[in-house]
Amino acid sequence: MVSKTEETQLNRLENQVDNGGGGAWEYLCLVRKLKVRRSEKVLKYGLSILNDPKQRSALGPEEWTLYEQVAIAAMDCQCLNVAKDCIKALLKKFPESKRVGRLEGMLLEAKGSWAEAEKAYSSLLEDNPLDQVIHKRKVAMAKAQGNISGAIESLNKYLEIFMADHDAWRELAEIYVSLQMYKQAAFCYEELILSQPTVPLYHLAYADVLYTLGGLENLQTSKKYYASTIDLTGGKNTRALLGVCLCTSAIGQVSKGRNKEDKESPELQSLAAKALEKEYRQKADDKLGLLTSALRSLKI
Repeated sequence: MVSKTEETQLNRLENQVDNGGGGAWEYLCLVRKLKVRRSEKVLKYGLSILNDPKQRSALGPEEWTLYEQVAIAAMDCQCLNVAKDCIKALLKKFPESKRVGRLEGMLLEAKGSWAEAEKAYSSLLEDNPLDQVIHKRKVAMAKAQGNISGAIESLNKYLEIFMADHDAWRELAEIYVSLQMYKQAAFCYEELILSQPTVPLYHLAYADVLYTLGGLENLQTSKKYYASTIDLTGGKNTRALLGVCLCTSAIGQVSKGRNKEDKESPELQSLAAKALEKEYRQKADDKLGLLTSALRSLKI
């Protein structure tokens, strides 16, 4: 994730280049370092360097890195002839490169030649079954074709090999949520929480899924994870505060007529409601009445 400082630095450098102040190469390096997508700018300024023999030769070995960067940007912008020319230059320099082979597969994707791209990727995986980029390209290709079941299958196969890839677990969880496969999504978020227990986003997403599943046990666990989200964010997560209130109300409805052990202590929801009212009073005073009305409807 890009920090605010890095984003400010990138925007400042971009404005400088846009206004003719130089620094195109530094800008391209920063875009690559931060792994952000500024495809139109990369294509524009990358080509200006590659088309100038003097600037291009001054790059040394970094020339080939720029060819790759511009090729990917060109595919993003559907400038496929430019991408083809960049890949051709790379193939001439590195005729047996698997990395260039990946770019050829991506170009086939950009053209919509799915079968040929699949064949190219399968061939590359035969040579190197542990190529993470190719596995991810196959997932992306399945999603691009609307083949969600294929994307799920590819992600599951990928995660059997690369179990520590947090981004892949999160993507799989989000796909399951979009398909209302909440139990499977809950499993993915459990894996994420086990590997990164201090990331509040995962606690919050897991709580949302459990709340959606419903049932007394799920609601009680959901409330605990909303509470842990509040704890991890210093009490400043509005969604989690409201989640505690919603869970409390739902648990009250589900546990009517049950043992006292199933009933909730009123302290946590009272604190959450007060925190919500305080936050709305400070940031959205005109909406405070709506919040009060909503909390009253939840009998909090």
